[in-house]
Amino acid sequence: MAVPIENKSTCYWCFKAVKWIPVLFIVTFVAWSYYAYVIQLCFYTVEGPVKKILYLVFYHLFFFMFSWSYWQTIFTDIGRVPSKFKIPDADFETVINDSNSLEVQNTILNNLGRYLPIVNVTVSGGYRFCEKCRIIKPDRAHHCSVCGVCVLKMDHHCPWINNCVSFTNYKFFVLFLGYALMYCLYVSLTSLPYFIDFWRGDLTGIGKFHILFLFFVAIMFGVSLMSLFFYHCYLVSENRTTLEAFRPPCFRGVGPDKYGFHIGRYNNFQEVFGDNLKTWFFPISTSSGDGIEYPLRSLLQGSTYHSMDNTQNSTRDIETETSKLNPVQTEISIL
Repeated sequence: MAVPIENKSTCYWCFKAVKWIPVLFIVTFVAWSYYAYVIQLCFYTVEGPVKKILYLVFYHLFFFMFSWSYWQTIFTDIGRVPSKFKIPDADFETVINDSNSLEVQNTILNNLGRYLPIVNVTVSGGYRFCEKCRIIKPDRAHHCSVCGVCVLKMDHHCPWINNCVSFTNYKFFVLFLGYALMYCLYVSLTSLPYFIDFWRGDLTGIGKFHILFLFFVAIMFGVSLMSLFFYHCYLVSENRTTLEAFRPPCFRGVGPDKYGFHIGRYNNFQEVFGDNLKTWFFPISTSSGDGIEYPLRSLLQGSTYHSMDNTQNSTRDIETETSKLNPVQTEISIL
């Protein structure tokens, strides 16, 4: 339950402010790199107007896409669970008070969840629920202890963006990693000749130290970003989150299945980036779905994970999930 603003303590606001420190750290380095590259390298060091213009044009292209993606990743609101998943107060109290009785818990949760689009369950086969948010968790949703709420398709909480990476901003996060990597590679490659001149003693003035550190910082961040970017490219291709990579989701009647949401690599990519090629590489919202229901591999293979103990509803789920994909996609084989 949210705490009224007037009741929030000074410690709460201090904690909120401290969480922005990693973001300010990144912004400070980016601002300095802009000064070092544009002023010290391009204006004062690079010779020839044509070379300066080319350096600046491509630099600002990478800088703009990187900054735009970073902004979207930070300030896009996390996906919150709809109210239809909320457990009524009376039922919630019964579930908590009878926490030692799995039968009572399961009976109440089954009655509440039988009409919800849920296929993910606990290891024991029951509905997943959150005691803090008082909800039945939708598929792929998890509670973030930092944000204090359950988040749709939660990947992880990232301190460098002071936000959860989730259904609403996962595309932005992957683009941010990609453009940040390209930014670092571009800066390091174009500053490399002048870094060599520094060691030869051909550069003079205070600007040479800016160029020296610019090269080292770009290489350092580039190496860090490379592994993270390609790891998330792998996760996109497999249709998994970071949490699901460590612990495969459980499906009703099946158990843990790390390939449960794998519907073919191209379809997996489209689920995050959308079906319009023109918008793939822009940080605008194009992800398919609503963050609540997801196509399943089993549905494309002619079987289903039962979200309800009802054959008619299982058949309806197959038709619903299959209709989310166009006819060409449904014919693509599972890789």
